[in-house]
Amino acid sequence: MAKRIKEKTEKINQSRDTRPYAKAKFLRVSSTKLNIIMDLVRGKSYNEAVAILKNTPNKSADLVRKVIESAGSNAENNKGLNKQDLYVAEIYSGQGSTYKRQNIRARGRVDLILKRTSNITVILDTVK
Repeated sequence: MAKRIKEKTEKINQSRDTRPYAKAKFLRVSSTKLNIIMDLVRGKSYNEAVAILKNTPNKSADLVRKVIESAGSNAENNKGLNKQDLYVAEIYSGQGSTYKRQNIRARGRVDLILKRTSNITVILDTVK
Protein backbone atom coordinates (compact mmCIF):
# COMPACT_ATOMS: atom_id res chain seq x y z
CA MET A 1 0.00 0.00 0.00
CA ALA A 2 2.68 2.50 0.99
CA LYS A 3 4.76 1.66 -2.09
CA ARG A 4 1.85 2.56 -4.35
CA ILE A 5 1.38 5.91 -2.60
CA LYS A 6 5.08 6.71 -3.01
CA GLU A 7 4.90 5.85 -6.70
CA LYS A 8 1.89 8.11 -7.12
CA THR A 9 3.59 11.05 -5.41
CA GLU A 10 6.73 10.57 -7.52
CA LYS A 11 4.62 10.56 -10.68
CA ILE A 12 2.81 13.73 -9.59
CA ASN A 13 6.09 15.48 -8.78
CA GLN A 14 7.55 14.57 -12.17
CA SER A 15 4.53 15.89 -14.08
CA ARG A 16 4.31 19.10 -12.02
CA ASP A 17 4.77 22.36 -13.90
CA THR A 18 8.01 24.00 -12.73
CA ARG A 19 7.43 27.43 -14.28
CA PRO A 20 7.15 30.37 -11.85
CA TYR A 21 3.61 31.52 -11.17
CA ALA A 22 1.50 33.71 -8.92
CA LYS A 23 -2.19 33.72 -8.01
CA ALA A 24 -4.51 36.34 -6.58
CA LYS A 25 -7.90 35.33 -5.27
CA PHE A 26 -11.14 37.11 -4.36
CA LEU A 27 -10.35 40.36 -6.19
CA ARG A 28 -13.31 42.73 -6.19
CA VAL A 29 -13.61 43.09 -9.95
CA SER A 30 -15.40 40.86 -12.43
CA SER A 31 -13.38 38.49 -14.59
CA THR A 32 -14.80 39.98 -17.80
CA LYS A 33 -13.26 43.35 -16.91
CA LEU A 34 -9.97 41.63 -16.15
CA ASN A 35 -9.97 39.80 -19.50
CA ILE A 36 -9.77 43.10 -21.39
CA ILE A 37 -6.60 44.07 -19.53
CA MET A 38 -5.06 40.59 -19.65
CA ASP A 39 -5.33 40.52 -23.44
CA LEU A 40 -2.98 43.52 -23.55
CA VAL A 41 -0.09 41.67 -21.88
CA ARG A 42 -0.54 38.05 -22.90
CA GLY A 43 2.66 36.83 -24.61
CA LYS A 44 4.64 40.02 -23.85
CA SER A 45 7.98 40.13 -22.06
CA TYR A 46 7.96 40.78 -18.32
CA ASN A 47 9.31 44.36 -18.51
CA GLU A 48 7.02 45.28 -21.40
CA ALA A 49 3.95 43.89 -19.62
CA VAL A 50 4.71 45.83 -16.43
CA ALA A 51 5.29 49.04 -18.42
CA ILE A 52 1.99 48.64 -20.30
CA LEU A 53 0.06 48.04 -17.08
CA LYS A 54 1.67 50.99 -15.25
CA ASN A 55 0.47 53.32 -18.01
CA THR A 56 -3.05 51.91 -18.28
CA PRO A 57 -5.51 54.00 -16.23
CA ASN A 58 -7.67 51.19 -14.92
CA LYS A 59 -8.22 49.55 -11.55
CA SER A 60 -7.91 46.13 -13.17
CA ALA A 61 -4.53 47.04 -14.68
CA ASP A 62 -3.11 47.75 -11.24
CA LEU A 63 -4.34 44.41 -9.89
CA VAL A 64 -2.93 42.46 -12.85
CA ARG A 65 0.40 44.33 -12.59
CA LYS A 66 0.77 43.35 -8.93
CA VAL A 67 0.22 39.67 -9.75
CA ILE A 68 2.75 39.78 -12.62
CA GLU A 69 5.32 41.47 -10.38
CA SER A 70 4.70 38.81 -7.74
CA ALA A 71 5.30 36.06 -10.30
CA GLY A 72 8.52 37.81 -11.37
CA SER A 73 9.70 37.98 -7.77
CA ASN A 74 8.86 34.29 -7.33
CA ALA A 75 10.95 33.48 -10.40
CA GLU A 76 13.86 35.52 -9.12
CA ASN A 77 13.85 34.34 -5.51
CA ASN A 78 12.63 30.74 -5.77
CA LYS A 79 13.84 29.63 -9.20
CA GLY A 80 16.96 31.80 -9.58
CA LEU A 81 15.83 33.27 -12.92
CA ASN A 82 16.48 36.74 -14.31
CA LYS A 83 13.47 39.03 -14.81
CA GLN A 84 14.77 40.25 -18.18
CA ASP A 85 14.54 36.70 -19.58
CA LEU A 86 10.90 36.16 -18.62
CA TYR A 87 7.68 36.56 -20.59
CA VAL A 88 4.01 36.09 -19.75
CA ALA A 89 3.36 32.54 -20.95
CA GLU A 90 -0.15 32.17 -19.53
CA ILE A 91 -2.49 34.60 -17.83
CA TYR A 92 -6.13 33.86 -17.11
CA SER A 93 -8.88 34.71 -14.68
CA GLY A 94 -11.76 32.74 -13.33
CA GLN A 95 -14.86 33.63 -11.43
CA GLY A 96 -14.44 33.73 -7.67
CA SER A 97 -17.13 33.73 -5.06
CA THR A 98 -20.02 36.16 -5.46
CA TYR A 99 -21.13 38.43 -2.63
CA LYS A 100 -24.90 38.68 -2.47
CA ARG A 101 -26.43 41.91 -1.20
CA GLN A 102 -30.02 43.08 -0.99
CA ASN A 103 -31.58 46.25 -2.35
CA ILE A 104 -34.87 47.07 -0.63
CA ARG A 105 -37.66 48.02 -3.06
CA ALA A 106 -41.22 49.24 -2.78
CA ARG A 107 -44.10 47.13 -1.49
CA GLY A 108 -41.88 44.85 0.59
CA ARG A 109 -39.87 43.50 -2.32
CA VAL A 110 -36.13 42.90 -2.47
CA ASP A 111 -33.73 42.97 -5.42
CA LEU A 112 -30.56 40.91 -5.30
CA ILE A 113 -27.25 42.66 -6.00
CA LEU A 114 -24.42 40.35 -7.09
CA LYS A 115 -20.92 41.64 -6.36
CA ARG A 116 -18.57 39.54 -8.44
CA THR A 117 -15.04 38.55 -7.50
CA SER A 118 -12.37 36.87 -9.57
CA ASN A 119 -9.15 34.90 -9.33
CA ILE A 120 -6.07 35.68 -11.47
CA THR A 121 -3.31 33.21 -12.36
CA VAL A 122 -0.08 34.30 -14.07
CA ILE A 123 2.51 31.82 -15.32
CA LEU A 124 5.85 33.14 -16.57
CA ASP A 125 8.40 31.32 -18.69
CA THR A 126 11.91 32.00 -19.95
CA VAL A 127 12.60 33.14 -23.49
CA LYS A 128 14.36 30.40 -25.40
